[in-house]
Amino acid sequence: MPAQIIDGTKIAENIKKQILQEVEMLKQQFNLKPTVVTIAVGENPATKVYINNQCKICDELGIEVKLLQLDQNVTQKDVEQTIQQLNEDKNVHGIMLNLPLPQQLNSRKLQNLISPKKDVEGVTAENLGKLFYAEVTPVVAPCTALAVIYCLKDTGVELKGKETVIVGHSEIVGKPVLLMLLSSLFASVTPTVCHIATKNLSEHTKRAEILIVAVGKPNLVTADMVKEEVIVIDVGINRVKVLDENGKEVIDDKTGKPKTKIVGDVDFENVSKKASFITPVPGGVGSVTTCILAKNLVNLVKLQLGIEVDGYKIFS
Repeated sequence: MPAQIIDGTKIAENIKKQILQEVEMLKQQFNLKPTVVTIAVGENPATKVYINNQCKICDELGIEVKLLQLDQNVTQKDVEQTIQQLNEDKNVHGIMLNLPLPQQLNSRKLQNLISPKKDVEGVTAENLGKLFYAEVTPVVAPCTALAVIYCLKDTGVELKGKETVIVGHSEIVGKPVLLMLLSSLFASVTPTVCHIATKNLSEHTKRAEILIVAVGKPNLVTADMVKEEVIVIDVGINRVKVLDENGKEVIDDKTGKPKTKIVGDVDFENVSKKASFITPVPGGVGSVTTCILAKNLVNLVKLQLGIEVDGYKIFS
């Protein structure tokens, strides 16, 4: 029986409805419009696309995005001063530093200069560190990691004790997802984390009742690497060339260039025949991720105003 599709677009729409209500409350009670400053250094096409997508979502939700474009050759000191000024600006509620940065800049140091109360991406050491504490609901956390949690919760499956394999141990997905899935004293999953140095990856993935893949390698996980009824969360976003039945590139008649498509890290067509639930790519985790930044921002605004924030409940 084919897997049930975890519809990221539907999940995102539900998050948007909640955000719209909270933004309206802030407007009515405090005459306030949530505002985030997004810092971009130099000209990066991928960064432009990401910022444009965020601007579109935020505009839809009544959130203001201000782009601060810095020169490619800007110094570390200048960026540090810029972040400090934004930290002190009461009209700025969230700060976002777009990566990657030019080589002369220390991204880790710059990210950690952002005030934890304005850390809209949940990437400062203080906010990440809070994920270590059991039974503490985070107010902000890395957007993609939170999107994974939303997708898992959408299945309605009890997570307690589930054999969970996370492929990829990045600081924005793998590690924070692990910490959030261990945040309950009595209902956490039983996790294994795999990465580039892991030997015999399939030995681990075959044991998984829940499989989370966040590597950035198309078709890394194939059907022979998973068990029946596994829940699959595919975080990967990869652009690949479209091939015909003979394995040759399909050329676009209008552009004369090879056609491309977006795929995940999992062989969706075949793995979905064995899984119980699976996220598609596109339309899965990525769709949810685009809304989490806005949700994080609203939580930070409430925190700055002294309003109680529910935070993100990992376990019901």
